[in-house]
Amino acid sequence: MRRFWPVICVISILAGSLFLVLSTRGFEPPPPGLLTRPDRESNARLSEQDKNLQPLAFQPLTLGRIRPTGWLRAQLRIQANGLSGHLDEFWPDIKDSAWLGGKAEGWERAPYWLDGIVPLAYLLDDDALKAKAQHFIDYVLDHQHQDGWLGPVSDGKHPPYDPWPIYVVFKALTQYQEATEDPRVIPAMLRCSLKLDAVITQKPLGSWAHFRSADLVLSLYWLHDRTNEPWLIDLAAKVQKQGFDWRGLYENFPYKTRTERKFELDSHGVNSGMGLKQPGVRARLSDDRGDRDAVFHMIELLDRFHGQATGIFTCDEHLAGKNPSQGTELCTVVETMFSLETLVSILGEPALADRLECIAFNALPATFKPDMCAHQYDQQANQVVCKSASEHIYVNNGPDSNLFGLEPNFGCCTANMHQGWPKLTSHLWMSSPDGGLAAVAYAPCTIQTQVNGKNVRIDVETDYPFRDTVKITVQAEDDIRFPIRLRIPAWSDAAEVAVGQGRPTPARAGQFHLIDRAWKGTSEITLRLPMKVRLWQGYHDSVAIERGPLVYALRIGESWKRLKGEPPFADWEVYPTTPWNYALRLDRAHPETSVQFEARSVGDHPFSPEGAPVVAKVNGRAIPSWNLEKNAAAPPPQSPVRSSQSLQELELVPYGCTSLRVTEFPMLTD
Repeated sequence: MRRFWPVICVISILAGSLFLVLSTRGFEPPPPGLLTRPDRESNARLSEQDKNLQPLAFQPLTLGRIRPTGWLRAQLRIQANGLSGHLDEFWPDIKDSAWLGGKAEGWERAPYWLDGIVPLAYLLDDDALKAKAQHFIDYVLDHQHQDGWLGPVSDGKHPPYDPWPIYVVFKALTQYQEATEDPRVIPAMLRCSLKLDAVITQKPLGSWAHFRSADLVLSLYWLHDRTNEPWLIDLAAKVQKQGFDWRGLYENFPYKTRTERKFELDSHGVNSGMGLKQPGVRARLSDDRGDRDAVFHMIELLDRFHGQATGIFTCDEHLAGKNPSQGTELCTVVETMFSLETLVSILGEPALADRLECIAFNALPATFKPDMCAHQYDQQANQVVCKSASEHIYVNNGPDSNLFGLEPNFGCCTANMHQGWPKLTSHLWMSSPDGGLAAVAYAPCTIQTQVNGKNVRIDVETDYPFRDTVKITVQAEDDIRFPIRLRIPAWSDAAEVAVGQGRPTPARAGQFHLIDRAWKGTSEITLRLPMKVRLWQGYHDSVAIERGPLVYALRIGESWKRLKGEPPFADWEVYPTTPWNYALRLDRAHPETSVQFEARSVGDHPFSPEGAPVVAKVNGRAIPSWNLEKNAAAPPPQSPVRSSQSLQELELVPYGCTSLRVTEFPMLTD
């Protein structure tokens, strides 16, 4: 019977019997405190009777419903003008990919690029980028194998019918189908899913596919929501059972220090970032509260043993401890962001969106050259020089890992970096199960959607995260009642919300603030999120300065030296031209008395040293004994420290505006 499924599915689509199941989970407050880990039976709880998916907390809007404006649109345009929009013109692994009938890499790299270029093209409504994506998708769909497989059966380096690249191309296809409603996509994915079922029945998931199984399950859920085919849930359950048990690993977490030199896939940074979503994704099938809770336990352990002020964890290439000179791979940044976006949708917890913003507004932009024509493989929180060096600090990455270039260390990040900004944009707002809308993260954008069959437009005007005010204009074509939920970050304990000319009302930190009313014509909401100075405690009792979602770092003078290649897509070393080894004089109990902020204009390149929209002034003294070690900043000296050097006023800027920086500083005793 199974061999007739593709025919049945095509007939169903042509008959117009497909429907969208937008079932979502009711809004619930976050669980109190650190969530515990109840006893369980691991993946074995996915029984044959579990056929129904648990509903989502929030439903992401269809790609294209949210459009970037303001500084965010400028940032996406920078991306389109940089590597993202041009890789297919000159980089062999895209230009001559075996996915397009060429001779170059036919595994993950072209699908990775497509997974970012599709949302970038449709968010910008850029005809040239859409044509690039269309060319790729047309070729893949037009060359589907007779057995249903999509893309190369083997690239010559990996076993035939390796499921992992299919995970990535499925993610790209789901976004493309939402943006275009191309009727070819769902039947092609169904045929390929049937082939995948046969492949993993014969040979269970292994290697990368084993550790990244949640990415495939997401697409199977997506297909099920649009076809209601029960065998897709059976396949999702099979994939879950064969996939790596990330929850189980963190219940007895073995990686509490810098990983020694080895290549284990369960300590791999990118796998860890992708694995964060796995218990949450599984919870939709298992309905196990322990799966939901495991997400927060995983984040807490990564923070405790490998966390950085930017919200991400070290991994160069593997979990690397708390030293701020250890690196974090760019792939880990964008994959962790996608995991958090997915988890917010499933669990509806504001804390996950707080973390998403922290990573997106700090770690993401800092790992690119401001024009996004070059990127790093590894970024460092204390990054005082970027050069090719045979002696280096990384766990098992190479000598050019922190260069800004086309393909430093390894080309996976060159292929995979493109999803960061676009997927953040497409997840800024989501729909709620009661017919409303929820602001998950804040950036300038326009939302055009329907509520109860009536058109609604929302314009978000803001310079957040550089400013504390968000203006939201709601336009409804008719008198329509629906709720709007505004996420109030946990760090904003004096937030206020005003509707129209009404008096501002307090909004509770760490919750979604509910506005439930009828909307007609044009209405305005003003959200203020006061940003207090906070100190983040790091390695050797060092501190980092936080304000709102931004982390601040010492701006170091930069000298860029071209190493190879031709601009704009060249490889660059970056050398410091100003001192960096300072300790700060701060009042730990009242840090706001020690730091003064100066607002500057938000221009077209806000994430650049010269375009920083806000500057922090703080006093410090040089620490002459704090020098380089293995061509990186030595670990910060144990705080508190003494120094006889003269007191100086230092200038800090948002972390994402820096290429060289010190983020974790020792503290002075005086």
